Amino acid sequence: MTQIANEMPPNKPANEMPLQELDREQDVRNKHDLVKGLLEANGWDALLLQKPCNFSWLTSGGDSSGRGMGQPLAALFITPDSRLVIANNCNSPQIFEEEIPQLGFSLKERPWTEPPHVLLDDLCRGRNVASDTGDRETIDASTEIRNLRLQLTSLERARMRIVGRHVTHAVEATARTLELGQTEAEIAGQLSHRLVHRQVTPIQMQVMVDGRGERHRHWSYSGDPLRNSCVLSAVGSRWGVCVAATRTVCFGQPSKSLTQAYQAAAMVEATGIFFSRPETPASKLFGRVSRIYEKFGYEREWRMCDQGEMIGYQACELPISPTNHIPLTANMALHWHPTIGPAKLGDTILIAENGYEPLRPMEGWPQLGVSVKGVSIECPDMLIREP
Repeated sequence: MTQIANEMPPNKPANEMPLQELDREQDVRNKHDLVKGLLEANGWDALLLQKPCNFSWLTSGGDSSGRGMGQPLAALFITPDSRLVIANNCNSPQIFEEEIPQLGFSLKERPWTEPPHVLLDDLCRGRNVASDTGDRETIDASTEIRNLRLQLTSLERARMRIVGRHVTHAVEATARTLELGQTEAEIAGQLSHRLVHRQVTPIQMQVMVDGRGERHRHWSYSGDPLRNSCVLSAVGSRWGVCVAATRTVCFGQPSKSLTQAYQAAAMVEATGIFFSRPETPASKLFGRVSRIYEKFGYEREWRMCDQGEMIGYQACELPISPTNHIPLTANMALHWHPTIGPAKLGDTILIAENGYEPLRPMEGWPQLGVSVKGVSIECPDMLIREP
């Protein structure tokens, strides 16, 4: 029987875990060791990391994204013996003082007036260098680096629990307080405020009123007003790690067709969660999920939109799909978000050796118990409010 795993101490809420007790410096050293192994196994001299997701991963939570600056603020150049940060003189104080303080990195600084490629070319010259982009005649090692990212450390899992609580709270609190007549954009603003207030960066947000999601599965938001129902979805990131949640609120009783579609989508989510087990190939997991669509007469729906993915330092590390044959492992995170017509729900889970751990509070929101192989899986139900 699948058990819900729980690595947290009893009666200790995830957002109260003292992260200062978890050694970020050791996490960085461990990742440097992983990179050393990757370099040695492939005969590479160094690894150049330019993508913000990989900067966050190797620095154990540093942010090089610039949050709207248009290009990353820094890059990393990793050899077996050193960890170099490449930044211009404008950004290096911020990176070293705020993002990677006292973590054993050295600085390679350039004037802000000098193009970034000048220093990069100088570092790579005469070396067999791999990178996460394949640019500047480097070897593209993006797949190998992603596979390392997918194995979440204890520190990363603790952080994901905190982010999960904040993202879930933001989505659910917004659903409880939004009002009829408010526009999708106004509701998105409330959702964004709640995330940023908790230092969680909104990576993706969806506010879909009155069944819009049936036709536009990846809709964001617009100026259209809410009249009957609303689907709210968010992917939030802090320390580089992403967690997602989706909830539905209805004013008055939902239609029979929406109720049926939502219950079928909940069965899809519960099935995906139940069979998210170590050593299961993602393609086999997708096969089990797609059969639920067929069983309930919605066989076209899985072809209309992605239904889940491996999540971590990117909102989608890899989709759960017929062509993804990578086996699941313990300490990997999955985001399930099945859609059937206008119905959508979604949650993030951590895979454990003997089960799974939902990254959301288990109380305070209507629950829909779904039985899979005799095991009850709790999924979020629709919230019904007075019109």
